[in-house]
Amino acid sequence: MSKLSIAAIAFVVAFSAAASAQSSDPRGACKADYDKFCAGLAPGGGIVACLNGKRDQLSATCKTALDSRKKK
Repeated sequence: MSKLSIAAIAFVVAFSAAASAQSSDPRGACKADYDKFCAGLAPGGGIVACLNGKRDQLSATCKTALDSRKKK
């Protein structure tokens, strides 16, 4: 296997892991939804409650991240 092939495989694996981590982390997965619906709330100021209150308008990625947070 060539060095280029190994590098390409390593890149794909790293990218997949980063994408998976972001989708399960509400801070990354819900950033756009937070900016749109809950901007101005400080950490500890009810951000999760705000997002859950707007659940029907959230992105699928954010909903998934919030659901995974509940399971922990």
